[in-house]
Amino acid sequence: QVQLVESGGGLVQPGGSLRLSCAASGSIFSIDSMGWYRQAPGKQRELVASISISGTNYADSVKGRFTISRDNAKNTVLLQMNSLKPEDTAVYYCNAAIRTYRLPTRDYWGQGTQVTVST
Repeated sequence: QVQLVESGGGLVQPGGSLRLSCAASGSIFSIDSMGWYRQAPGKQRELVASISISGTNYADSVKGRFTISRDNAKNTVLLQMNSLKPEDTAVYYCNAAIRTYRLPTRDYWGQGTQVTVST
């Protein structure tokens, strides 16, 4: 059993900052990659940023504003979001490719955290 628990969403004014955190727990053998996706109303879920042993990957729309980092000892991934814009408003989902002691590597998802950028 694996759980991803997110925190850090909320309401912020344009130009402000938020930091999202996601912690993975359970019978984890290894984590290949971790990342953040978002889904705005009426739109498809899209990749925001991901991190793995190969490096980091960002959506063009967030490059230079968002930074993803990972604490392997704590099975945690962070997303520092700066210079937020109204178009960043969405539900943000944590994602991780995890191998457990019983199952091969597969994707797991958090429950989502709302980020609203508005005056």
